[in-house]
Order: sequence, then C-alpha cells, then structure tokens
Amino acid sequence: MDLSGKTTSEILELFEKLELEDGEVVEAKLLESQLQSIGYKAFIDLAQLFFMKMLTPIVNTESVTLRFQKLCLDASFHKTDKSSEKYGVDSEFFNIDKSKQFSFLYHYQKALEFINIKAKKRVLNLGINKGDEFKVIQEMLTSDEFEIKEFVGIDYSKSAIEYAKDKFKDENIAFFCHDINKLHELNLEKFDLIISIGTLQSSNIEFNATFMNLYQNYLEKDGAIILGFPNCRWIDGEMIYGAKAPNYQFSELSLVLKDIHFCKKYLQQKKYRVIVTGKDYLFLTARKIG
Repeated sequence: MDLSGKTTSEILELFEKLELEDGEVVEAKLLESQLQSIGYKAFIDLAQLFFMKMLTPIVNTESVTLRFQKLCLDASFHKTDKSSEKYGVDSEFFNIDKSKQFSFLYHYQKALEFINIKAKKRVLNLGINKGDEFKVIQEMLTSDEFEIKEFVGIDYSKSAIEYAKDKFKDENIAFFCHDINKLHELNLEKFDLIISIGTLQSSNIEFNATFMNLYQNYLEKDGAIILGFPNCRWIDGEMIYGAKAPNYQFSELSLVLKDIHFCKKYLQQKKYRVIVTGKDYLFLTARKIG
C-alpha cells in the first residue's frame, strides 16, 4: 500500500480495513520525510494494535517501505487447553523470556532497586516458572550478595519447577511444585520480600483474599512486595501491549486497575509507600515507610 502523504488518521483507517491471513506480510511505502515526522515508534505501536510485528524496513533514497507480518492469533498460551500443563516446558508460555523485553526488564530492575534488594535476606516468588525473575536478581548482585540470601520459588507446573531446579544449582535456592492456594502446607515461615508477577490474577485464585493472606502470614513486619500485573498478551512469540478482558476484543484495563487499587489502598493503610510503574507489565512496588 502507498501511504505517501497520508495523515495518521488516514493510515489508521487503512489498517483497520486490512484482512490478512496468519503470517501474511503487507508492505507500506511512505516518504522519508514523512517517517521522520511520525517516527518508527508510532508504526511499531500501529503493528501491535492490529496484531502484527514490524519486519526490517527497506530504505531507499527518498522513501521507506515498512513491512508488517500478521501474527498467528492461535499461537498463544492464553488459548491453551486448560486440561494440559499450560505453563510447562512444552508450552507456548515456557518459550517466553520476559527479561529479554526491555520494557519489562527496566521496570522490574527499578522495582528491585526501590525496595533495596541488597538488604533483603529471604525472598519468596509465587509463580516462578523457570526462574527468570531470580536470574535478574542474580545479575544485579555480586556473587557474595546473592549467595547470602535465601530464595524460595513456587509454581504449580511440575515440569517448569524441575527445569528451574536443574538450572539453579545454588544451595540458597529452593523450588516447590505446589498450589498457591495451599501455601500453609509448606510451612514456609516469613519473608522480607514477596514477588509475584502475572500469577495472582489467575482464574483459580481469589485475588483479594490471597493477597491479604500473603501480607498477614508470609511477610515480615518491615518486608516489601513487588507485584506484576500483565498489561499485555503474548501472541506468536510477541509481547503485544494491552490487557485482554473477557467479552472485549480490545484492550480493557478495569480489572487490572481494580486489583492495583485494592493492593495500594490496603498497603498504604499499613504504612507502606506504594508506587505503580511499568508499561507492558504494571509493577506495584511497596516498602515500609521509615
């Protein structure tokens, strides 16, 4: 398609009318001056809006051809049969590495800095899967700083936990295959940092009750919390911005914001300083005041 001289509204209208098969590539030609005015970032966002990924552009003297490939909407762990091990080593989800996404890694690292990860001694991660969040902490610390801490990771996927155990041979890291709804069976005692990213909003977990249980029974008096709320979908290996809510074809944030508001208000009442950051994942990070 030729986008030369078209406004952003006109370009958006053209993309809304596109009907592409999975994997199909569409090329869009526009002037170099036009691209400089709009910017590549805007076209990357445009691709995500219509479930595409932007391929390497073709640059000529006075024009640029942008290339977009339609993602396969069925290639997503969100649509996995719930009777299978949805998050196991053979799943679509297992192939995802959030730490390779700059928008995730940057805000997760800032959350860890905010709660002063160097000062934490016992860390609990709920929904650890293959251990990516522990790996980020390991990379942020020196070997000595990392080795003096105790890490506990819990996940319901047996194959993911076995993978994590094989990946992390460190004696200060323990992994358990267990149901988060039955944490009392593990006799875990308390932690001074609890992390859970993209897990507590699972359909089999009662969010408010589980969150309060974690605070009351598993968090030390001056402990900290990092919760990650997905504001994205993983489709065909791509992280696509925008939370998907039931009964909506477009991104809708009401449920995410409701849960964030509940946690923030609850923790502020307990004298915590709470910040909400992030983009594709929204991070609620809380540390005790004083």
